[in-house]
Amino acid sequence: MTEETHADGNDGDNHANTETANVTDNEIRTDGGLSNEEKQTSSERSSDGSEPSDGEIKMVVAMVRPDKLSDVKRALAEIGAPSLTVTNVSGRGSQPAKTGQWRGEEYVVDLHQKVKVECVVADIPADDVVEAIEEGAHTGEKGDGKVFVLPVDSATQIRTGKTGPDAV
Repeated sequence: MTEETHADGNDGDNHANTETANVTDNEIRTDGGLSNEEKQTSSERSSDGSEPSDGEIKMVVAMVRPDKLSDVKRALAEIGAPSLTVTNVSGRGSQPAKTGQWRGEEYVVDLHQKVKVECVVADIPADDVVEAIEEGAHTGEKGDGKVFVLPVDSATQIRTGKTGPDAV
């Protein structure tokens, strides 16, 4: 695995690979993340000046093209939502099936490789996260993906024992 593919979250194999991008309290945030002081200020307002999600915890789940992952990560970092989980998945939607030939036999590929991006937010409106993912993943072609927003009943940070929005 090269340093480049490791930084991009892709180890080159097709196995279900999960990358979690979290930072500790004392790390320098080069990915657009917010320090604890900045989080306190930003929890009063979002990047567009609107109110935060009123302490509600939301999980934004997106299925996007693998080649658009770096654009999605960049867009999320720009709005202050750098923490995410990425998993390689395959699925079927509106993107048409492809046919191919191998050793003289024709076969159909109807499950396409995608990347599942999960982002849990409390101090950033879920609508901002959806918009950032949409901007980063958009090509205008079938198979760009889908974004879902789910309520999260509770959250607990294992290291500190914090619960609720403070755990996110």
